[in-house]
Amino acid sequence: MTSSKDLTAGGASRIVISVDAMGGDRGPATVVAGIADSAKKNPDIAFILHGPEAELRPLVEKRRELDGRVTLRDATGVVSMEDKPSQVLRTGKDTSMWSAVDSVRDKEATVAVSCGNTGALMALSMIRLRKLPGVNRPAIAILWPSRNPQGFNVMLDVGADIRADAQDLLQYALMGTSYARNGLDLDRPRIGLLNVGTEEHKGRAELKEAHDLIAAHAEQSNFDFVGFVEGGDIPGDRCDVIVTDGFTGNVALKTGEGTASLIGDLLKEAFAYSPLSRIASLLALTSLTRLKKRIDPRRVNGGVFLGLNGTVVKSHGSADATGVSAAVKLAFQLAQSGFGERLAARVAQSLEKTDT
Repeated sequence: MTSSKDLTAGGASRIVISVDAMGGDRGPATVVAGIADSAKKNPDIAFILHGPEAELRPLVEKRRELDGRVTLRDATGVVSMEDKPSQVLRTGKDTSMWSAVDSVRDKEATVAVSCGNTGALMALSMIRLRKLPGVNRPAIAILWPSRNPQGFNVMLDVGADIRADAQDLLQYALMGTSYARNGLDLDRPRIGLLNVGTEEHKGRAELKEAHDLIAAHAEQSNFDFVGFVEGGDIPGDRCDVIVTDGFTGNVALKTGEGTASLIGDLLKEAFAYSPLSRIASLLALTSLTRLKKRIDPRRVNGGVFLGLNGTVVKSHGSADATGVSAAVKLAFQLAQSGFGERLAARVAQSLEKTDT
């Protein structure tokens, strides 16, 4: 299609995003539609697209907005949602996911985006990119709709690892701070540690230890620590970053998604109940549209892998073109802000303080 050198020919500031075209449930046509939407909105973005070239080339050539903006990287293998991470690590060198991560490893692209198998993507990212020095457990951070002025809170970990000790939770707090600063433009984020209550005597021993560690790092790392927070604070305005282990975070995430889906279904059912309620739905259409847009998960599609020597954005497997475009937008914003370098510096700073 084009060479990697050509990707920056249109402008010195053009940022290259590596995209796995084959990971999503909806197929490569949806992924191509999503990156085309991103290209149309943003002239400073280019792509390396990974997958079977014979299948991808016709899809890309139909999109005039992608002309001169895409390098095709032929990769015939596909990681399925059923593949085990260990299996992918052993036999997945020819897959589009492996190729997409390697483009970041080889500095051809700044961020990788994939809609594929989360466990396989995390395993590949850890093996190919390696963890930042001093990071024990990488984390997946997501944006959660909230009452805060920025509209979203950051929560991590939501499933990279089900375990986390006090030192891990401290690193999550520092990485979450960097994400909030670069992704939400918050100069001094407020950090909360998720617990079963806000009282200092509640919770497991590692949570109490993490409470003291995070509090001790707050001033030097330029964040405010609000202490323990509860589940009701995840979408609230008490803090900007919620820190927890991957088991708890993933349960909370899936519960939130399921509840949002249930509320949507119940609203549709209520407005379809009678002729009068259908008239009421027409009168409330503007407000309902605004609400739908406000809580639309496609607008914040993308969990960010933190703690690696490179940035990876995991899109929902079921993402449509709008969702893929949102994940690419997040990847671009993080790349533009120099997020990877800033995160590495923050982690290194925390280690220096811990060692002294």
